[in-house]
Amino acid sequence: MALSRVVSVAHLRLETARGPLHCSVEVPGSKSIANRALICAALAGEGSIVTNIPGGDDTVAMLEGLRALGLAISQVKESVSFSSSLDLENTDEVNIHAALAGTSSRFLTALGALRQGNTCIDGFDALRKRPMEDLHIALSHLGANVSSSLGEYSLPVVVNGVDVHGGELTMSSSVSSQFSSAILLISPYLKNGLVVNIEGNRISESYVMMTIGVMLAFGADVTIEVRNERLLRIRVQPGKYAATQFAVEPDASSASYPLAAIAICGGEVFIPGMKNESLQGDTGFVSLMEEMGCTALWVNDGVKLSRDPQSVLKGVSVDLNDMSDLVPTVVSVALFARGSSNISGVGFIRNKESDRLGDLAVELRKCDADVEVLEDGLRISPRPLRGTELGTHHDHRLAMAFGLVALKVSGVTVEDPTVVSKSWPMYWEMREQMLRSSHE
Repeated sequence: MALSRVVSVAHLRLETARGPLHCSVEVPGSKSIANRALICAALAGEGSIVTNIPGGDDTVAMLEGLRALGLAISQVKESVSFSSSLDLENTDEVNIHAALAGTSSRFLTALGALRQGNTCIDGFDALRKRPMEDLHIALSHLGANVSSSLGEYSLPVVVNGVDVHGGELTMSSSVSSQFSSAILLISPYLKNGLVVNIEGNRISESYVMMTIGVMLAFGADVTIEVRNERLLRIRVQPGKYAATQFAVEPDASSASYPLAAIAICGGEVFIPGMKNESLQGDTGFVSLMEEMGCTALWVNDGVKLSRDPQSVLKGVSVDLNDMSDLVPTVVSVALFARGSSNISGVGFIRNKESDRLGDLAVELRKCDADVEVLEDGLRISPRPLRGTELGTHHDHRLAMAFGLVALKVSGVTVEDPTVVSKSWPMYWEMREQMLRSSHE
């Protein structure tokens, strides 16, 4: 029996859970780790294999971009093998369309800045509106030629590395860790190496540490020289990545959805492959669910999260600066807690695929939710909700969060449900799998 009914091509009517959920859910590989590993593998070349690659749009855009750059890549299911490395001396002009993939577009822009030939990076209109300024300025400072045709510091951009060099670079952390990560990933191939100073209240620092972790796995010589509240100084020696067989961890951001479903409905879920000691800062979501009233058990082959449906789900005050992708997930759980919740430290997520503060609040208010937008976060005061049609604003994380809300609220319809293909194409099927367990 189908548990979600397609009202039209662009709408999905969602069913509620009938009781606690009891299931095991396999989540796709981390797209954040995969995209970093694919850049390193492209530079390392023959002999590099990246396994547990996710099937989302961002990873597809990355692989298509690398193939456009001339990489010989073969893929069998979730395993990608490289039989050549990026030819940095090639002078051919290359055009890459990154669709809506922000991370992929930024990493590929940096990679193109190593090439002698021009690399043009473009995407759909929504991606053209995403901020790129800090990355383009940093690449120019390193000697790369950077030219934006429609507006300064935006896509489409043309880059080449005819005069690129290393040295020392200071970057603000106020917009996106993807900029510093993009620079770090190419830094071993700068002839003088690189020292990166990241100043200010660092946004999503765990993603920078993830980048360093992947670089180290591919043999880079990376040292963290200073790490305090106002400065992160990273030194990368010149050299080359070594061909590596790299296994991508399950995606902690994706895992947040079945974990949150247990917090909302009660029951238990097992996520195989997740590790307490992880490259991903979003693994901290498990501890946050414990704080809200769940029980977690880490074992060698994964994590089990449970909540007795009779126990209280508690509101929380939390700074999600380092787990910013999970704001919609946390809000969805907070709607069903006892007591208000406050989320802070995430004003910068207004510049994601959507305005993840304003757009999220607007849509949830259609359900009568009490969600107040603050300068750097949200305040959620639980009260009875009603079902209605919710817009996704081209944002996969909003769509998946609304799937959580609909576990307890009948009559929710999601517009543009296929937007989840960006990170988890089988999300709605996973949700139906979880719901079936509430009927047994």
